[in-house]
Amino acid sequence: MLLVQNLGVYFSGRYLFEDVSFRINKGNRVGLVGKNGAGKSTLLKLLSKQDQPSEGEIVYEGDVTVGYLSQDIDFVQGRTVWQEADSAFEALVEIQNRIDFVNKELVERTDYESDEYSKLIEDISSLTDRYGLLGGYTKDAEIEQILAGLGFKNSDFHRPTEEFSGGWRMRIELAKLLLQKHDVMLLDEPTNHLDIDSIIWLEEFLKDYAGAVVLVSHDRQFLDNVTNRTIEIANRHISDFKANYTKYLELREDRRIKLEQAQKNQEQMIKHTEELISKFRAKANKASMAQSLIKKLDKIDRIEIENDDVTKMNIRFIDAVQPGRVIFDLENVGVAFGDHQVFDNVSMFINRGEKVAFVGQNGQGKTTLSRCITGDQPFTGNIKHGHNVEIGYFAQNQAHVLNDKLTVLEEAENSATEESRKHVRDYLGAFMFGGDASEKKVSVLSGGERNRLALCKLLLRPFNVLIMDEPTNHLDIQSKEILKKALQKYTGTLILVSHDREFLEGLVDKVFDFRNGQVKEYLSGIDDYLAEVKAGNFREVEQGNIAAPKVEKSIEVKIEQEKRVLSFEEEKEQKRLNNRLTKVESNITALEAKIAEMEKHMALGNQTSKEIEEYTQAQKDLESNMLEWEEISAQII
Repeated sequence: MLLVQNLGVYFSGRYLFEDVSFRINKGNRVGLVGKNGAGKSTLLKLLSKQDQPSEGEIVYEGDVTVGYLSQDIDFVQGRTVWQEADSAFEALVEIQNRIDFVNKELVERTDYESDEYSKLIEDISSLTDRYGLLGGYTKDAEIEQILAGLGFKNSDFHRPTEEFSGGWRMRIELAKLLLQKHDVMLLDEPTNHLDIDSIIWLEEFLKDYAGAVVLVSHDRQFLDNVTNRTIEIANRHISDFKANYTKYLELREDRRIKLEQAQKNQEQMIKHTEELISKFRAKANKASMAQSLIKKLDKIDRIEIENDDVTKMNIRFIDAVQPGRVIFDLENVGVAFGDHQVFDNVSMFINRGEKVAFVGQNGQGKTTLSRCITGDQPFTGNIKHGHNVEIGYFAQNQAHVLNDKLTVLEEAENSATEESRKHVRDYLGAFMFGGDASEKKVSVLSGGERNRLALCKLLLRPFNVLIMDEPTNHLDIQSKEILKKALQKYTGTLILVSHDREFLEGLVDKVFDFRNGQVKEYLSGIDDYLAEVKAGNFREVEQGNIAAPKVEKSIEVKIEQEKRVLSFEEEKEQKRLNNRLTKVESNITALEAKIAEMEKHMALGNQTSKEIEEYTQAQKDLESNMLEWEEISAQII
């Protein structure tokens, strides 16, 4: 179907990859993998004829057609979802227009015995047959099936595309590509904007696809379920494995062990040869032999091994001021959109240093509750923020927080502190903005690139609380690992909305399950939570295929039970402590403001001894109040 021969791409005299050769055959479902900047997306653009290689060629055998899922969407204004999907059938539209024209001629003409009239009859018969062969009589059913599979409701079909978010518009673009039935389909991160039901539907569609598929994805389970071949780009070359992603990792590790031994042997040989060269150079009668050995060394193809050790990358979150013991206190929180009650009577505590996961089916309110906590979503009930809480929020769509006039590097540097500014390029490199990519204008970034830049900016600022909604979207597998290691070292409080089990494993110590308008707490990590709800994986959770909890009660019920256990005197004491805590927090805020003002005045010089005494006393008062705040916090249930 498609043959790649000696392909090479270089920029500014440096090869991105070179001498790449492989064949794509019918039925191949290829996972394209490699580090950030290895050239995965570049290779897809070459295969789709959007870009041209620096050297080599791509041979398209016969009338093979290639379709590419682009991240840049350009819809015709005013079209509905159905009309946009229907535009995938351009050939059928042309045939239909021709059929309409011929039918009109047959109706209007009266020269029934002429050769021209007979030709029109032959044309209408041929066109009708062709229309049927290309699926003209079943295309409406196909459009409905694929739109529904990608999550669109019947009521969405006739809505204008401009009413939909970027993620849903990307689904429309994917639907068009699937409907076109190309011989070779190229997909760059196709699952980024899909919920779990749509991902599973797409998996089944691609497994049954008659043509060939080449895809880039950060979703390991998706790769395992779809692909039967893995092509890795590393060190400017490719390696071809007849296996899915997990099996490829095993084969790659075996190859790596052998390469390391071969590299060791080669280095010993090179060292020995260099010693001989040094020895022979000193002797006139051995000079020609030294030159011969030098030429031999120059011809050696040095063995290179890709460095996969992300533990050495010093990417971490900036330390922030320590907050109070209780970070968030939610009491009877509810949200409704019109007649739809998303959740109600949700009560919970989130304490300092906890790493929490919000999990559950789409539409159950995980993102909505996150937005309630940050103050971006109206709600009923009460949400109290603890003392000194500073929130960093990462939403799925971060386009509005970036300055289009700046470069990627400038945008990142504007968010950096004095401490983190010297490491900005390292942070950018970890999130796929290494080298020349850091000089790109923000205005030309795709939606995925914008999200990655916003995530990078979050690491450059000091926050003691992070709320992150699907942070691994648009990250490749290595970047996800880099982010996970940074979050594991993070000393603040973390709330993660994610469906990525692999990412959450070993990262969170508490799980809140969103289901049927209720939120239930599980005091465990992801593995224990899945075992408790009898689910093998997050897909079962998000599809609702899990057992009802046997022991866990809803958070609001547990709190009410705990309150009833308290005696009247205990309740009275708790109320007194809460009132005292509020007063102490107010004192701390006032003293901090007073001290800041004093320091500003003292910086001007000529302060009196009385002013120095007042400043010293204010510092002592602040320390005393902080100690009292800690003591009271420890006593509050």
